[in-house]
Amino acid sequence: MMKKLLRGVVRCYLKPIFSPRVPVQWQRRLLGPVGHTQPRVRGSSFELMDLGGVPTRRIATQSAGDRVVLYLHGGAYITGNPSSHRGLMSHIADRAGATVFGVDYRLAPEHPYPAALEDALACYQALLDQGNAPQNIFIGGDSAGGNLTLCTALAIRDQGLPLPAGLILLSPWTDATQSGESTTTKAQIDPMISPAWGAWAANLYVGEKPLDSPDISPLFADLTGLPRMLIQVGSDETLLDDSTRFAEKAQAAGIDVDLQIEQGMWHVFQVHTRLLKE
Repeated sequence: MMKKLLRGVVRCYLKPIFSPRVPVQWQRRLLGPVGHTQPRVRGSSFELMDLGGVPTRRIATQSAGDRVVLYLHGGAYITGNPSSHRGLMSHIADRAGATVFGVDYRLAPEHPYPAALEDALACYQALLDQGNAPQNIFIGGDSAGGNLTLCTALAIRDQGLPLPAGLILLSPWTDATQSGESTTTKAQIDPMISPAWGAWAANLYVGEKPLDSPDISPLFADLTGLPRMLIQVGSDETLLDDSTRFAEKAQAAGIDVDLQIEQGMWHVFQVHTRLLKE
C-alpha cells in the first residue's frame, strides 16, 4: 500500500516539476520542502561547515566511526542540495557507521562543467589533508551525484591521488547521450524522470563539451584502476541501462562491482528509507 502511494506521489508531484517547461529557479523552489519530508535517524547532527572552500553539511549519528562518506547529491546538476538529501544521508551515516559530508557543489546553468567536479575534488583533497586514510573514505551519490562520483574518481586516478576505498552509486547517470534502450522503453513506466528533462539538463550542464566526453559520460571512460563499487538501481527507471551497461564495462575492466536491481522500484528509491521495505 505504501509503495503504491509513494509511487503516485512521485508521479503526480515530482515528474511535473522535472520538466524543461519549468524554469530552473522554480524547480529549486518547489523541491525545497521535499528534504523535510524524509525520515531522518533520530539524534543525527546536520552541521554546516567549510570543506576545501566548499559549503558542506556534516552528518553524523551515534554509530559514527572512522569511515567517511563524501556524498554528492542528485538533481541533474541543476537542482538539489544537501538539505534535499538530509534524510538519506543520515541513514547512510547510521548504517555505514560513518560521518557523511554532503557537498553543496555549484550548480548549472550558473556554474556549468567543470564547477561541480572542481568542488568535489577540493572536498576530497581536504579530507585527505585532514588525515583521513584513503581506505576509510568512500565517495557516493545518486543520479547526477552518481555521475559526479564517477567523474571525481576518474579525476583522482588521473591526478595520481590516493583512491578512495569504494564508490556508492544510487541510480547513477552514466550516459548523458541517453543511448540506452531503457531511456525509451521505460519512459512511460518511470514515475519520476523523463528523457526530455534529462537531455535539457545535460545541455545546461555541459556547456561546450560533447555529451559523450568521458568526464561527462563515464560510461565511455577507461575505467581501469577504479575502486570497488556498489550500484543500486530500480527496474522501472529510464536510467536502468546506465547502471547495467556501466556495471558490465566496469567488471570487464577487472573492478569488483555489486549491481543490485530492485524490482518495481523507481529512481533513487532509497530516499524513502523507513517508508519502503526495499
